[in-house]
Amino acid sequence: QVQLVESGGGSVQAGGSLRLSCTVSGSISSIYNMGWYRQTPGKQRDFVAKITSGGLTNYVESVKGRFTLSRDNAKNTVHLQMSSLKPEDTAVYYCNVNGYLWGQGAQVTVSS
Repeated sequence: QVQLVESGGGSVQAGGSLRLSCTVSGSISSIYNMGWYRQTPGKQRDFVAKITSGGLTNYVESVKGRFTLSRDNAKNTVHLQMSSLKPEDTAVYYCNVNGYLWGQGAQVTVSS
């Protein structure tokens, strides 16, 4: 059974930094895209960033220049380094792999 194990997140003041990690555990044939979505109460889950197996990245406009994705293919792990955090980044962040696998969610809270 494949699972996505998320770690990191927490609370920080505006301007601070946090790092999220997501590791794929279990047997999986191939990992293509790895990325993150986020969701606030009462709203839909929105795309944040993704990285392909070849290392190409894509970010939502609001996080460009502040968030950085990296990937360790040997460890089936993706990291999201978040800097210059803003209160509007507050959300539950979900890891996504291959478009259909989801992590359990990690709370990120940014206070002003």
